[in-house]
Amino acid sequence: MAVRTDLALESFKAVGQIDGVVVNEHESDGVKTTEISIQTQTAAEKLGRSCGRYVTVELMPYMANSAQQTAYDTVKTELEKFLPESGMILVVGLGNSNITPDALGPAVVNRIIATRHISKQLANEIGLIGLRSVAVLAPGVLGQTGIETAEVIRAVVASIKPAAVLVIDSLAAQDLKRLGCTVQISNVGIAPGSGIGNRRFEINRDVLKVPVFSLGVPTVVHASTLVYELTGETNDTENREMIVTPREIDSVIDRASQLLSRAINCALHPDVDEDILLSCV
Repeated sequence: MAVRTDLALESFKAVGQIDGVVVNEHESDGVKTTEISIQTQTAAEKLGRSCGRYVTVELMPYMANSAQQTAYDTVKTELEKFLPESGMILVVGLGNSNITPDALGPAVVNRIIATRHISKQLANEIGLIGLRSVAVLAPGVLGQTGIETAEVIRAVVASIKPAAVLVIDSLAAQDLKRLGCTVQISNVGIAPGSGIGNRRFEINRDVLKVPVFSLGVPTVVHASTLVYELTGETNDTENREMIVTPREIDSVIDRASQLLSRAINCALHPDVDEDILLSCV
């Protein structure tokens, strides 16, 4: 397939409205949110996705302060709808920190507050009443560790037994304009490396035996997708494994990781004063 994208919204727009898919949209201060619910296996096969919920938050490339706040509020609110109300959460940053377009996951988890080691009594004493238990993991990639990412996460989950796993990863888009400007949240898990054309074993509920939620931002477009968009040709075998990324990708990763980490930290600890919480980062 020439057009490669990790975004359910782009897959839906390519196929159009079909039975078994429910779509809801709303917009506030330039931030558009689209929820796509794939409810039947037939619809899932037509879209090339798994059954489940996909929420896409579309941002402006350069946002005014008010829009930045709206973007953060929107991502935080949508993420809260996915997370279980209680129980420990394992936050996993997928990707390779040495390859900038693939460094979103590690960059985000570097800013996540790990609290599993903090007792409830200590949290109360330091003014963090209502602090949730959170563990953080950046497992690296197969080429760095010799271990499949899914194997590492499965072992950690079996050991610490979280209520759910939240994975963050870089994604691939069809449209160049979406790079760094789109956030996708879903409850179907993720395939590490899919964004950069190095798809590994999937990380989902079937594998880990606990709910798995994913959060991602597109950072690349596959060259085969660009060739198809420009020429309509699909036999571009020489280009299919090449990817295109913005020249300001360092800034894209920095902005996206700040937005996601802030939203995650505050969504995980809704009972803690936000200013106090963010001062701990």
